[in-house]
Amino acid sequence: MASDPGHGAARHRVGLIVPSSNTVMEVDFHRALPPEITVHTARMYLEETTREGELRMINEFVPPAAELVRTVYPDLVVFGCTSAGSLGGLAFDRKVCDDIAKATGARTIGVLSSVAHQLKQLRARRLAVLTPYIDELNQTIRGSLEEDGYEVVHLAGLGITKNYDIGCVTPEQILAFAQAQLRGVRADCLFLSCTNLRSVEAIPLVQQALGIPVISSNHCAIEAVKAHFQRAA
Repeated sequence: MASDPGHGAARHRVGLIVPSSNTVMEVDFHRALPPEITVHTARMYLEETTREGELRMINEFVPPAAELVRTVYPDLVVFGCTSAGSLGGLAFDRKVCDDIAKATGARTIGVLSSVAHQLKQLRARRLAVLTPYIDELNQTIRGSLEEDGYEVVHLAGLGITKNYDIGCVTPEQILAFAQAQLRGVRADCLFLSCTNLRSVEAIPLVQQALGIPVISSNHCAIEAVKAHFQRAA
């Protein structure tokens, strides 16, 4: 836990580091987390959801974002970008989180590790994965999941390259995409990837329509935050 120079506020502080064009993850966190957990956001410049754009985001804008969020003395930090964390496999995501932890003085968790924990809880092995990404980023998600021992039986993306536009996809459109893509697919679980996709709102709709467990990037990160503070209590 980061040291607090103040007067011992009772609330738990979560530092959230997200792409600058992300309009969804912060909203999901504020809606889902209990009032004693407060969320304090720093942003990393990103407009294009491409490999080049995300590598630039990590190399140039993670360090200043971490330095900014350090000043609220967070108890926990979340690195809030699924595809960027997967660019170099699981070790790359861990390194990004380790670098943020060193800069902020607080434990840092990534989306990929949060997703892995939820999949273990579900005992899922055969995964369907839907994303808003282009295929280049889809394959990095596949690689990270397969590296962790999962079988990706179906993978499809919406092909969106402007991150702001991802946040404009409605839960109903996510449902329609899932129904079209997963007809006849046999999977233990559906993973809706991307912290800027309104998947948390879509999960009940998709689960009811498909009859299988559905998880999402933000849902998994939120559950990881809750679990962290429950363990610390």
